[in-house]
Amino acid sequence: MEYVSAVPVPPTRDRAATAPDSAGNRRSLAAALLLGAAGSTVVLLASGQTWAKGEAAVGGGTLPLTAEGQEVTGLPAALAVVALAALVAVFAVRGAGRVLVAGLLALSGLGAALSAGSGGSDSAALDEKAAQTTGNTSATIDALTHTAWPYVTAAGGLLILLAGLLALRHGSRWPTMSGRYERDGSPRPRRAALTAPDPDRPEDLWKALDRGEDPTREA
Repeated sequence: MEYVSAVPVPPTRDRAATAPDSAGNRRSLAAALLLGAAGSTVVLLASGQTWAKGEAAVGGGTLPLTAEGQEVTGLPAALAVVALAALVAVFAVRGAGRVLVAGLLALSGLGAALSAGSGGSDSAALDEKAAQTTGNTSATIDALTHTAWPYVTAAGGLLILLAGLLALRHGSRWPTMSGRYERDGSPRPRRAALTAPDPDRPEDLWKALDRGEDPTREA
């Protein structure tokens, strides 16, 4: 004879489906940190390299001239610094503040990429150098060539952009700075003395005075 239990058996829940995707959050967080830091580093380093080369006519000959990235445009390097600050700040804020900082991170990467890409065909920096070198304000650069560094800088900006997009998409589930480090401005309660000072022991009275307590006050 079979007996049927009167206690209903709860259905088995799929823990993998109901538990928060903490592993996915960690992966997106690590990816954003890696992309943002790597992209900012690439932009800062590549902006200091030679972007353009050319020749200026001087007397009966020519003088080779070069222009570094920050001489062509200082915007990518400045935006990389902003991106680094935003990458750190995204963990110090929450809610709408985190969305704004993540948007700033993405816009910094986009601006760095666009300004570096446009600098890949710019000749204004070398034309200015040619005018200064020859003393002729109408002088221009000849045999102008560009290196690959502007496009390396643009690639770094795209990495920052991806970090910002990840922060916009997954940042609401990332951890924030511990609340115990945040002060609300309220006064801290004074630590109560472990034992009342013994009036018959002078050393206890001196210790109470050192702690800023009144040894004559009754508890």
